[in-house]
Amino acid sequence: MEVLYPRCCGLDVHKSSITACVLIAQSGKPLKHIRRFGCTTRELRELVVWLQEFGVEHVAMESTGVHWKPVWNVLEGHFQIVLANAQPIKAVPGRKTDTKDCQWIAELLQHGLLRSSFIPPLVTRDLRDLTRARTSLSQEHSRIASRIQKVLEDANLKLASVASNTLGKSGRAILAAIIGGEESCERLADLALGHLRAKTPQLQAALEGQVRDHHRFLLQSLLRQLYFIESEIELLDARLDQLGQQHLDLAEALNRWITVPGVDHVAAWSFIAEMGADVSQFPTAAHPASWAGVCPGNNESAGKRKAITHFH
Repeated sequence: MEVLYPRCCGLDVHKSSITACVLIAQSGKPLKHIRRFGCTTRELRELVVWLQEFGVEHVAMESTGVHWKPVWNVLEGHFQIVLANAQPIKAVPGRKTDTKDCQWIAELLQHGLLRSSFIPPLVTRDLRDLTRARTSLSQEHSRIASRIQKVLEDANLKLASVASNTLGKSGRAILAAIIGGEESCERLADLALGHLRAKTPQLQAALEGQVRDHHRFLLQSLLRQLYFIESEIELLDARLDQLGQQHLDLAEALNRWITVPGVDHVAAWSFIAEMGADVSQFPTAAHPASWAGVCPGNNESAGKRKAITHFH
């Protein structure tokens, strides 16, 4: 079989150790050099020096968990790195040791049999961390809002049946008054703002409940959590704007995305983080649509098309 990379290395990466196998092609059997390294930054730099001593230019490792990331960060810029999907590599039976694993990875790499995963540039990886953290906070924000609604229902306060947004300015003012001990439904309804004031009679009826100190304690705790999460989301949004100011390509991609109907700044940043500012790595428009999770699936049986209930 043809050798594409005469000097290459396969890495078997774990949480606290890395087993490296350097293959050097020659007439007959290739030379093998195997060594185990730790995963601290100092030891990873020793790995770089060791590989450079053999003239290695290509390195491959599996994309298992998150343990490959610090290795990639240190080796990036020194070698051409292939991050391979672990499933096809592990498909070969009988290779159950770290030494055999790294040798097998090196052999596959040497003959060009590994397909590399798409790894975006460092700034895009940073952006991905930020947008995913924001998504997690937004989901937690929704969960807390639901718990607030459950407490209100337990106190027989039907605020949600009158106000479309129980956590808007009017809703928050009413909640603050309830936590402060206000029990008069008339005074609570008088805190409504804007269009909600037109529903004052309905609001008064909705705010006549059975509120106990237990409910006030829970509402106060949940609102503290809500405000904290909102402040953290604001910090993440500010950081995203800062990256857009520092990197012109990100700003240009953002401006293109928000021209799409239904795509706001939050969604645009998520698309850029997941696909990159440059989508040239996708061969057709269908590929980034599927990657972004906006491509509807098919659900057909016996010639009948059923409702689409999910996206992939």
